[in-house]
Amino acid sequence: MKQRTLQREASIMGKSLHTGQEVTLTIKPAPEDTGIVFRRIDLFGKPEVRPVVDMVSDLVRNTTVSSDHVKLHTIEHVLSAFSGMGVDNAIVEMDASEPPIVDGSARPFVNLIRQAEPVTQNKERACFELKTPVTITDGNRSIIALPHDGLRITCTSSDDRGIHTQHLTLDIDPEVYEAQIAAARTFTIYEDIEELLKKGLIQGGSLDSAIVIKGDKIISREPLRFKDEFVRHKILDIIGDITLAGIAVKAHIIAVRTGHALNAKLSASIRQQWLEATDPKAKRKKNPESEGTKPIHVGPVTSAIDIRQILNLIPHRYPFVLIDRVTEVVSENELVAIKNVTINEPYFQGHYPGNPVMPGVLQLEAMSQAAGLLMLRLTSHENRVCYFMSADKVKFRKAITPGDQVQIRAKLVKIRGAKIGIAECTCSVGDEIVSSAEIMFGVFDAGKGE
Repeated sequence: MKQRTLQREASIMGKSLHTGQEVTLTIKPAPEDTGIVFRRIDLFGKPEVRPVVDMVSDLVRNTTVSSDHVKLHTIEHVLSAFSGMGVDNAIVEMDASEPPIVDGSARPFVNLIRQAEPVTQNKERACFELKTPVTITDGNRSIIALPHDGLRITCTSSDDRGIHTQHLTLDIDPEVYEAQIAAARTFTIYEDIEELLKKGLIQGGSLDSAIVIKGDKIISREPLRFKDEFVRHKILDIIGDITLAGIAVKAHIIAVRTGHALNAKLSASIRQQWLEATDPKAKRKKNPESEGTKPIHVGPVTSAIDIRQILNLIPHRYPFVLIDRVTEVVSENELVAIKNVTINEPYFQGHYPGNPVMPGVLQLEAMSQAAGLLMLRLTSHENRVCYFMSADKVKFRKAITPGDQVQIRAKLVKIRGAKIGIAECTCSVGDEIVSSAEIMFGVFDAGKGE
């Protein structure tokens, strides 16, 4: 079977489920072997991410992937639509971190793909046929993949009370997906809503974008689209999540009360089996089953952060970006950054004419920006800003002048509720500390300040 892409671009607008942001999503054609690539056009440099399971960073009620400092939230419905409709290569541009939830199903994205018109490319589609069974279990939840010539999904969906138990088996192809899977909407238990809101989730949720189950009653804007809509949506999510294996898969997947966490672990096992089949020297990873139900955090530890990534994390822009590069992330609580001081710095025009000296307050700001980077890396940084609050134990020992390279070291020593941070910071030139301070700063929603 040949690879497929899109004939033209198409766009859709709407509100994101968890962040509540208004977002425009545009799908565009892509060359062979591109895969499904997300492009964040709201971030500096328009960074691109091709999601795979190694990037998974959160699996609470959605699938979130992170690459460097670029995050993509709740992408499973988009991935499911592309996979279900047999589209291998496309660019997905977004001006926010999360696609629009629209009606809570994949049907709007299927309609978008239809509008963009899938077309066949010249190169054959790569597909991995599972070699050995994979079993992932967690109490009364499980997901199993068996060798099979095609993609078949058998799924059982049930709540803890067994009131809404549903079961379905389907052989997946574009026609079946569009007719029987794509329109199934996401759902939640009424009692879970308050806790999700406390976690900062479902900020854009409504009865237009989800089904709410309250006891034996169904609450939604429109009647159920299928008598067994819940299990169909579970299958929709499985199709989206297993694309994170990075290869089209032939298997019979049998799922009982599965969710994004188990789906991701299955994807990790399939990906490892595929890598070992294509490269026998590939190192075998620990069996995901033994890792319980914790979210998968597999991505590499970042040892340096360049200016593009810094600009994606902090809101500062010229002339107030006072960090050029993070040269070392010592630990999750400590980093080392540099600021190259040149005669072109605008403040040297008046501080002081004929005797240029970097103002002490800007040294404090550079330390604060470095500490803020640490805090934002530890917490969800989407639409969050660090504000300088106070400085204690401030000392200036030597002037910083044009030509100096300032090494800024920041170490978080206290965090209060992921909102207030205290960091011990120093600025050094060569081996000599030229200034130091204990910085307190707060993390707030963008635009809210203190």
